[in-house]
Amino acid sequence: MKIKENEKLGLGSCVTILVGGCIGSAIFSLSGMTMYYAGPAALITWFVAALILGLYGIQVAELSIRYPKSGGVFVFPAKAMGKNEREGKVWGFISAWGYVISNIIAVAFSAIYVAVYLGVGFQALAGFRIPLAIISIVICTALNLIKVTSAGKYNNVLVALLVITMLTFVSIAMFAGKWNPQNMVPFFTQGAKGVAGFIQAIPNAMVGYGSVVAIAFMVGEVENPNRTVPKSLAISLILVVLLYQLMILGTMGNITTEFLIKNPGMRYIPMFAAAFTSLNMFPWLSKLISISALLALLTTMLVVGFLNARAVCSMANAKMLPAFFGKVNKNGVPSTACLTLSACTIVLSCFPSITELLVNLGSISAAITIVIVCFSLIASRKKLPHVEGNYAAPGGNIVSILTIILILICYIPAIFNGSVYMWLFTFILYAIGGIIMFIMMKKNKAD
Repeated sequence: MKIKENEKLGLGSCVTILVGGCIGSAIFSLSGMTMYYAGPAALITWFVAALILGLYGIQVAELSIRYPKSGGVFVFPAKAMGKNEREGKVWGFISAWGYVISNIIAVAFSAIYVAVYLGVGFQALAGFRIPLAIISIVICTALNLIKVTSAGKYNNVLVALLVITMLTFVSIAMFAGKWNPQNMVPFFTQGAKGVAGFIQAIPNAMVGYGSVVAIAFMVGEVENPNRTVPKSLAISLILVVLLYQLMILGTMGNITTEFLIKNPGMRYIPMFAAAFTSLNMFPWLSKLISISALLALLTTMLVVGFLNARAVCSMANAKMLPAFFGKVNKNGVPSTACLTLSACTIVLSCFPSITELLVNLGSISAAITIVIVCFSLIASRKKLPHVEGNYAAPGGNIVSILTIILILICYIPAIFNGSVYMWLFTFILYAIGGIIMFIMMKKNKAD
């Protein structure tokens, strides 16, 4: 279904979608793990992660202009890589499959922590974690089944409220007289992983910026994409980096890494750790954190679910998945894909005990996709000459190569320290994807 010009997403909506997609489970939960690994150097962790995803983002922006069709990480490799269309689709499938896996996990993780944060802030809800996780998924799925512009309006409101609550926490954490600069010393050696802990923590932090490239999946729904895509990427990344740095700085000034080491239960809820210790004179602060986290997690779930459905739809339209995944409802939304992905997410959200495994699995899948997309830009520049006036990522192929190198460096610890279960599940999931791809390609050849 063609989107009318007056229904397309403008710069403001694109920025709020990207910001809302980024600010979610990572800053409210995984930030605690980065503080545990790196201590105060977690500030560098989150900055480096932003740099890597920023480099990735400008490449995605160029690819989005080169291939102005919603579908992102499937479309780019499918069009740019391989000696022929068939090989290109294989690369597109591998890239999109990793993206879909990582996003299913991201939404499930967010849903789990919707329940966790509500349960900690509002004790009466503590016994309803799985039902709350499922309800949050159902709500976001329902919103994603309506028009993209309507969903964007809901997201705008959620993001505005989120930023207000986050800045309120930062103001209290830093200016209530309890922020201790001694907590920041020593800077590099407090973390449980030592001096190099900030490197090992980068994959966790990168999760917090993953949706900064979300615009690639809806470029066909964006007003004036040549201008709006790169501009929205730059604005949203700057805003998110500033908010993340303030949140981490405020939290680290109120709790120590030693506290997180001695209290493992607090590693995924660092803001609560601050609220229950040095900031306990503000009894309402824990409820504010719960509300802020709820808003952040819901916006992430809304945006990531929205994008994931379109990735699956693109794969179906390319005949790499069954055709019914490409069907859209009267609002132009790939409803079958949306509902199927939500069902998978609900299943995962029922197993909160495997949270750490899910995070590691999602990180590896995301890394595979990023590397393939970077190679796609290099390949595309060989195939298609630059069109004068269109956006081009600065730095040429050097930026793509640098991004790939940085990804590999950051993920080496995870590759060698990954549990048997993580590698087993990674193999199983990609094997399932390979079987589906083989069946579909064989069917298409027969047709």
